[in-house]
Amino acid sequence: MSGFLVLEDGSVFRGRSSGALGVAHGEAVFTTAMTGYQEIVTDPSYAEQLVAFTAPMVGNYGVSPQRSESARPQARAVLMRRATGEDWPRWLQAQGIVALEEVDTRALVVRLRERGAMRAAAVAGAASVEEVLAAVRAQASMAGRALVAGVSTPEPYRVGRGPTPVAILDYGCKRSIVERLAASGVEATVWPHDIDAGTLLASRPAGVLLSNGPGDPAALPAHVEVVRELLGRVPLLGICLGHQLLALAAGLETFKLPFGHRGANHPVLELATSRVLVTSQNHGFAVRGDGPEVTHVSLYDGTVEGLALPDRRARSLQFHPEAGPGPHDAWPEIEAWVEEIRYAQAA
Repeated sequence: MSGFLVLEDGSVFRGRSSGALGVAHGEAVFTTAMTGYQEIVTDPSYAEQLVAFTAPMVGNYGVSPQRSESARPQARAVLMRRATGEDWPRWLQAQGIVALEEVDTRALVVRLRERGAMRAAAVAGAASVEEVLAAVRAQASMAGRALVAGVSTPEPYRVGRGPTPVAILDYGCKRSIVERLAASGVEATVWPHDIDAGTLLASRPAGVLLSNGPGDPAALPAHVEVVRELLGRVPLLGICLGHQLLALAAGLETFKLPFGHRGANHPVLELATSRVLVTSQNHGFAVRGDGPEVTHVSLYDGTVEGLALPDRRARSLQFHPEAGPGPHDAWPEIEAWVEEIRYAQAA
């Protein structure tokens, strides 16, 4: 079955369906990750997005339930040069995900780099380009969109065992973050995104992790206020969206990147040591700042990749230290934070 992708600027990229039939609307973005396709498609940070893979072949090692980062796919569509194997296309179809292969992904990525991430629609089946384009242009842009309610847990739950209780504010938390915390010997309670600061503090956590998630951080003023109430009262670690919410709570600003940072090969400079970390990233918004609180910067574009607010017991990372998928350069960050809160707990 033939299909096509249409961008809001009128560009059309033809392909062939390798997933479910239908029309999927969202923001067209790309990832440079060479592996981890299942983790990417199930990452809640990709909610409302059509993901193009720059890797020429996707699906060559199959699928496995253990690799999913959430209970269901989160990306609205998958765009590939070639879908390989049988398991991957079969899984996409079973999950109801629109997927196109034989797309000129090289030309598509060049267009997105030149003009920025755009509203788009992926079509698998027969449809009018003109009608689909009109529907695309009627869609809301990613800027200003609050999406965490659609990906957060509806009820709190616990994972792991240990003497150190940690709370996770779930804005769309990846499963590998929860698993890494549990593996470090803590008892992690995952809370819904709209929990208030008083209820959270009443559970007496030794630390609070602000998770990753989708959408525009500036569209979440109530969440920023909760983080502001937590500052200085409990140790905080922000990851990705959590990093951005922490920055807003501390008085910094966020802005939308032209085409975002998505991939498993992003170099980040740790300013205190001059060490370069190769990191996994997935975000379309960034923090603006150049003060002493900045701990890490991107070597691609100089954007803020880490913050430290020692007097307010908080720090954050724009990249993903759990590396699901990705290199393990930043793996020690989560364990180091756990050790910090254990030391504070014992003091």
